[in-house]
Amino acid sequence: MPGFDAAFSPDKARSWRVSLISLALGVCAALGQAPWSLWWISLPAFLGAFLLYKRTFDAGQAAWRGWLFGVGYFGLALFWIVEPFLVDIARHGWMAPFALIFLSGGLALLWAATWAVSRRIGGVGVLVIIWVAVEMLRSVLFTGFPWATIGHIWIGTPVMQMAAFGGAPLLSLIALGIVGALFLPRRTVAIGIAATIFTTTWTIGLVILISQQPTKMEKTVRLVQPNAAQHLKWKSEMIPVFFQRQLSMTSLKGDPDAIIWPETSIAYRLDRAEPALSLMAEAAAGTPLVFGANAFVDGAYRNTLVVMDETGSLSERYDKHHLVPFGEYVPFGDLLGQLGIAGLAARDGGGFAPGPGPQLVEIPGLGKALPLICYELIFPRNLRNVPRADYILQITNDAWFGEISGPYQHLAQAMLRAVEQGLPLIRAANTGVSAVIDPVGRVIANTPLNREGYLDADLPNPNPVTFYSEWGDWPMRIVLLISLCGVLVTRIRAHD
Repeated sequence: MPGFDAAFSPDKARSWRVSLISLALGVCAALGQAPWSLWWISLPAFLGAFLLYKRTFDAGQAAWRGWLFGVGYFGLALFWIVEPFLVDIARHGWMAPFALIFLSGGLALLWAATWAVSRRIGGVGVLVIIWVAVEMLRSVLFTGFPWATIGHIWIGTPVMQMAAFGGAPLLSLIALGIVGALFLPRRTVAIGIAATIFTTTWTIGLVILISQQPTKMEKTVRLVQPNAAQHLKWKSEMIPVFFQRQLSMTSLKGDPDAIIWPETSIAYRLDRAEPALSLMAEAAAGTPLVFGANAFVDGAYRNTLVVMDETGSLSERYDKHHLVPFGEYVPFGDLLGQLGIAGLAARDGGGFAPGPGPQLVEIPGLGKALPLICYELIFPRNLRNVPRADYILQITNDAWFGEISGPYQHLAQAMLRAVEQGLPLIRAANTGVSAVIDPVGRVIANTPLNREGYLDADLPNPNPVTFYSEWGDWPMRIVLLISLCGVLVTRIRAHD
C-alpha cells in the first residue's frame, strides 16, 4: 500500500514533530507575558524558534513554521479574548472559540510573512529587524492591536526602563537582538555580544530604578472599585447595589484631593442622570469626582469621562475616541444591526461614536490629566500630540477580560506607558486592578482583582520629558531601516 506508506513515512513524521515543536515553542514564548512574566523561559523559546528558522529550506517552509509559532504564542497570550463572549453566553457564547482561532491565527499570519520574507532575502539578522518592524506595524494595521508584543516580556524588569528611549519596539529589539546575536559566526563573540546587550540594558534600568525613588506631589487620590461583575452590571436589581457601593466608599473619612470612579460607573445616560448626580455630589462633599458614563451627543452614544467639580457641576468631559472594533462598534454596524449583530458593549448596531481625539482635562486639586478610557491605553500614539500632562488617568472596566491574564496584561501595559512618558499613572478599574503607578513603572499602590474596595494613595511627581515622549517611534523606524540596509549590503558584499 504505497499511499499508506507515504502517509507515515519518516519524512512526514519528522515534519509533524517539527510542526508540534514550533507550536509548543510559541506557547512557551508567551509565558514571558503577564501574569506569568517568565522572560527567562520566553527567551530560550525564541532561541528555539530561531533554530527552526535556520533549518528551513525555503520561504514556504519558513512561513509555515512561523505561523505555527505565532499561533502557539498568541493562542496562550490572548486566550482571555474568549471571556467577553461568555458574559452573555446565550447571545455571544458561540463566537468565543472563533474569536480566539481567528485572532491568534490572523496575527500569526504577520509572523508567517515575517519568516517567509526574511528567509527569502537574508538570515537571522534580517529576521530580527523585520520581526521588530512587523510588531510595530501590528500597532497600526486595521486600527492596530499592539497587545502582547514581544517587548512586553520585559515589563516589570529593569530592562523596561529602556522604553523611555524607544518604547515597546526597542524592548522587542533587545529581546530578539539578544537571541539573534547568538547566531553570529564566532561562538565566543556571539555569546559575548548577547551577554553585553542583556547586562547593559539590565544595568542601565537598575541604575534608573535606584536613582529615581518616587517623590510625592503632596496630593492624594481615592480610587473607587465597586467590583461590578459584567454579567450583573446592567441588571436592574443590581444597578442600585453597585451605585450605592461607590457612594459609600466616596463618602468615607479621609481627605483626598480627588475621587476617581471607573469606566461606565453610572448606569444612567448622562443627560438623564439626575438624581444620581446630586447623590454623587453629596457623597463627594466638595471633593472633585471623576466618573465614567454613557453620553448621547449629536445623535450618537459616547463612552465618556466626566469631571464633577467642587460645586457639583460637570466641568469637563472627554469622549473616548479609539473604540474597540466588534466591541464598541461593528464595521457596517447599521447594516449588521438590522441582522441582530451588534458590538458586545454597544447600545445599537452602530455602537458608540468616537470622540474628537486626545485632549487634556483639568481636575481641580490634581492638575492636568491625560485621560484614557480602557482600550485606548494600549496605544502609545494616543498619548502623543497633546500638551504634556501632570499625569495619565485611565478609567477602565476590565470585567470584560476575565480573571486570569487579561486584566494583568492591561495593567502591565499601563506600567509601560508610564515609563514611556515619564508620567505617573492613575488607574481606576471596575473589578481591578486599580493602581497608582510611578513614572518608572512601579506599582506603588493597588487594589486586588475582583475585590470591592477603595484606595487612597499619594500621587508621585512626574519625571522630565522622556526621549520617547518627544520623538515617538520615528527614531526606531530609522534605526531599523539603516540596520536592514547595512545587513543587506554586508550580504551582497559577501556573495561578491
